[in-house]
Amino acid sequence: MENTFSVKMIFHFYHSVVKAELKRRGFPKEVAKKIEEEHGKIVARAKDIGKSKLLSSYIMASYYIAMNRSTGKSAEENFEIFRDGLCASKLFHKVMGDVDSYLDPKKMPGRLKWSEDSHKRLYENDWVVDILPGNGEYDLGYDYHECGACKLCKDEGCPELAAYICRMDFVLADMMNMNSLGRGLLLRVHHTAILGTAGRSDSRKVR
Repeated sequence: MENTFSVKMIFHFYHSVVKAELKRRGFPKEVAKKIEEEHGKIVARAKDIGKSKLLSSYIMASYYIAMNRSTGKSAEENFEIFRDGLCASKLFHKVMGDVDSYLDPKKMPGRLKWSEDSHKRLYENDWVVDILPGNGEYDLGYDYHECGACKLCKDEGCPELAAYICRMDFVLADMMNMNSLGRGLLLRVHHTAILGTAGRSDSRKVR
């Protein structure tokens, strides 16, 4: 894929928060450099997804793959490093906003348009999603039929890492305080993806 300005900016943010977390954990500086070099190779091989609304998730996957090839730690430990780096970032909290801004009804038309466009499958590795408006059981639903992070992990020969990117969705939900409104189910995510030759269905709810 093309290393566009957007790709570079997203990478720079993830790399800055992970570098800070690596430093807190006592890793040598060379580890961060190794991650950067490996990430560049992955991006060069990755299939383009255009101006996808989930470009940041695609780069999150490419960065996480690079971490797993560079730190010498397990996938779970690398997930924790990435997670803790994001959670420690004041800028990331500000950008993410809170549950009220996320569930703003004014955002629904854009989400529905994104869902419609995703089914055109203009880019092989992009997500395909149905947006489910609130129905009394939940306030907002996502039904993912195809996952760009899963596809990238499969392309890179490490499909098992995709599950950690899926888990990050719920870390981000916690960061937006989706558990703070004592009014039941807020977000429904149903994620079905093909990992290698096996299907995986992951349905979770944030309360």
